[in-house]
Parts: sequence; C-alpha cells; structure tokens
Amino acid sequence: MASSTTRPDIPASADPASTDRHAAHDEHDVARRLLDSSAKLSYDPRTEVDWDTPLDESYHGASPEWSTLYGTSYWREMTEAQRKELTRQEAASVAGTGIWFEIILQQMILRDVYAKDPSQEKVQWALTEIADECRHSIMFARGAKKLRAPAYQPRFLARELGRAFKTLAFGEAAYAAILVAEEVLDVMQRDWMRDERVVPFVRTINNIHVVEESRHMKFARDETRKRLAKAGWVRRQINAFVISIASYVIVTSMVNKKVYATAGLDEERALAEAGANEHHKSMMRSSCAGLMEFLASARLLTKPALVFYKRAHLI
Repeated sequence: MASSTTRPDIPASADPASTDRHAAHDEHDVARRLLDSSAKLSYDPRTEVDWDTPLDESYHGASPEWSTLYGTSYWREMTEAQRKELTRQEAASVAGTGIWFEIILQQMILRDVYAKDPSQEKVQWALTEIADECRHSIMFARGAKKLRAPAYQPRFLARELGRAFKTLAFGEAAYAAILVAEEVLDVMQRDWMRDERVVPFVRTINNIHVVEESRHMKFARDETRKRLAKAGWVRRQINAFVISIASYVIVTSMVNKKVYATAGLDEERALAEAGANEHHKSMMRSSCAGLMEFLASARLLTKPALVFYKRAHLI
C-alpha cells in the first residue's frame, strides 16, 4: 500500500500548517488594505490646518456638552466667555494626554516589529502608523499652543506607570490598551469635528485624527483578536486586568486638574463638581459602549477588570 504524507480524510483547512498559512495571508491582507487606504487618504497637518489665523475667542475648544463641568451648578454660574475658555483648556489637556499616549504607542509598536522582515506589509503598516502618530503629536502640540494653553501632562504617577507599561506590555495587552485610548478619543472628537461652535482649526485637527485613527483602530482590533486566539485562561485573566488598569489611567488623565485654574475658576470647587458630574459620567459610558462590546467579545471583561472600568465610568 502506497504511503501518503497527507491524510485524505482531513481537509487542508484543518491542517495546522495550512491554517497558519491562511492566518498569515489574512494578516498581511489586512495590512495591505490599510496601506492602500493610507496612500489614498492621509493628511499633512502643516498645510491642512489653519495655523496662521489668530485664535477666535468667540468659539469653544470642544463641544460644551463634553466639558467636565457641563450641567453642574458651577457651569450655570459661569459666563459664556468662561465656558468657552474652559472648553479650550480641556481640549488642550486632551491633546496633551493624546501626545503622551501616542509616544507610548510608538515605542510599543517599534518593539513589536523589531528585527522582523521589513518587506512584509504588516511591518510596513506598523511603520506607517508610527509616522501617522508622529504627525498627530506635533499637530496636537501646535493646536494646544494656539489654544493658549500650557503643556498639560498626566500626573507623575500616571507618567511613571506609562513608562513601565511601554517597556513591559506586549501582545494583546499592548494592542488592546492602544485601542482603548484611540476609541475614547475617537468618539468625542467625532462630536467636536462636526460642531460649528468649536473653533475651526480644532475641528480640522479632529477630522484629521478621526480619519487616520480609524485605520489604527482596525489594526489594533485585528491584532488583539489574533493574539488572544490561543490565549489560555491565566494569560487572558492577567491581560484583562493589565488592560483595565491602563484604561483607567488613560481615561482619568484626559483632563488635567490645572485646566480650571488656567481658565480662571476656583480649582477646588471645580474639581469637586466635576468629580460628581453625572452628565459627564454618562457621556463617557455611552461613548464607550462599542468598545465594551468588543472587550466582552474578546472575553476581557473579567470581574477584576470591571472594577477599574466602572471606576473610570466606562461601563
């Protein structure tokens, strides 16, 4: 009887080597589509954003409904000029947090593709994403400066935790945390870019970021799913916990407490009212519904993780 190296009763799709080949093909197909999209629809903030027109103080810096004080008694007491100044400072703070996390993101992606074949579409996409993030960070920095804001940064503990995270996080923990940061920014910026009450150059910045980050989120979701495919219970539990802590730190760092004093408000009162603002908490929860669905589908909403998502008002 003639021998055969392949059992005739097992379809090729069930063969481990064939499965790996298909996975690799799909992976690079995603990267190829993202590269094509980037080539067709990308922006240069240096020329797309109006950097020369002086700041028009009759505009908000963000949709007022997204302000941490919107709906509070303090908000009702504020003049319209104070409200607009506060939203400009809050927008600048969100930009500062965005820069902080984009720098973390770049380092994690660089570490992930280190010593990999640069001819592969996946590696080329990773480098393209890093280039996008570099442009975004410069764009956010220039935008915050034009809003007449100081260089807001996360608190010391958050920066040090970020330093550890960018060094130690890998695989699904890194990509899921990237997704959380990008998804939270994406939802609020989609509102801001359509809102005619927001100063035009900020709307342009938000539009650029939303368009280009949509590709980054696609990649992060794909990588998270792929890397979790073979994860066991222990690994999934550990990563779910790490991702939830990273999410908590990112979200609670969005608005620096110094924005209130910079806007001419009573910082102590503003912090107290912002912390108790149910409207803002509701906005955060509703904006993260899709993200939470994804994390649930990836089985990353474990009981310990839920504690941090609830504390950050993401669920």
